[in-house]
Parts: sequence; structure tokens; C-alpha cells
Amino acid sequence: MALTFYTNPMSRAQIVRWALHEAGADHQERILGFGAEIKSADYLAVNPMGKVPAIDHDGMIVTEAAAICLYLAEAFPEAGLAPRTLAEKADCYRWMFFSAGPVEQAITSHAMKWDKGLDAKMSATLGFGTFDAVVDTLSALLEGRTYVSGDRFTVADIYVGAQIDWGLQFGTLPAKAAFEAYAARLRARDAYKAAKQIDADHIAAMQAKG
Repeated sequence: MALTFYTNPMSRAQIVRWALHEAGADHQERILGFGAEIKSADYLAVNPMGKVPAIDHDGMIVTEAAAICLYLAEAFPEAGLAPRTLAEKADCYRWMFFSAGPVEQAITSHAMKWDKGLDAKMSATLGFGTFDAVVDTLSALLEGRTYVSGDRFTVADIYVGAQIDWGLQFGTLPAKAAFEAYAARLRARDAYKAAKQIDADHIAAMQAKG
């Protein structure tokens, strides 16, 4: 089955590139510029939001990085990324959706200072509550286990790990010991390093062109 990966290396599509490498999925990439190209009629037919990442797997289109990661885990079962037991599924789904929802919202709101001045009553109406609550919850998870679902690397570690890796690199998450140790384990993976090198090369080429 043919798989097309729509990407820009300076985006969340880096998460999906890593997932593609972990899954061992053969694919063709289409790098889209952030100007007219990503808003073209052709690409809006793929993702009406005009955002990357997206994949087209033999006519089946998936957008949103977390959804793509889960799809790839199911589409390429030989890689062993999908949760195998109910216990692994519970952890995988819980923490991937926590990262796609509360973690992403909390980090964005905090970085933009949208949460400044919120009182307890206002915070209670927000899906993420407070930035500190989200950080403490995520840190507590990783203090007692090697990976999200326990001792085995799964698709959850790609998405949750990407959020933590990104947060540490750009200072949007505090450098807690649990985050640092977890990120170090992920950065040592061959698929992580291969995917990051490709995106780094693409970024360097873009910058060289000006």
C-alpha cells in the first residue's frame, strides 16, 4: 500500500517522521511550504485545516499527530508499537490523549501567558486545570516507570515523548529529573536519531536557500 507523508520539518510533523521510522513504514514525503503551498486546493482536499502533518495511506487520510501515530501502530503491527494488553491500552490511550489535550493546552496557554491571573474557580473550568498540575501529573507518571506503558516502548512513547522532548529543548517544560531521564532514553533510539537527522538536514537546506 502506498503511503504519502505530508510534512514540513519545522512543525509537529517531526513526531510523525519519528513514528514512521519506528514503524518501519515505507513512504514518500511531500514537503510543503508554509505559504501558498500548504493552503493550496490540492492540499486542503487532504487537510482542510491547511496544517501538517498528514498521511495518505492508499486513500485513507489521517491528520493530527497523535491519531497518525496510533494509526501507524495498527497499520504496521510487525513493529510492535501497538499496545498488546488491556493494561497497556489503558496507559497508552490515557496518556496519549492527556498529552494531546491537557498537556498541549497547558503548555500553549502558559507560553502565551494566557493563564496569567487565573484564579482557582477559572482554572477549574479549563480542561488542563493549571500548568503546574499538568507538569506534576506527567512527571509523577515517569518517576516510577521506564516507558509510558511500563517496561516496553510503545506508540505512546512516541507522542508523549515528543511532547516532553520538545518542551525540554525549547524551555516550555521545566527540566525535571524524570523528564530528562525519559528524554535521554528516547534520544538514544536509532529511529529517533535517524528521523531527527533527516529533519535537521531539511531545515539546513531550507535555511541555506534563505
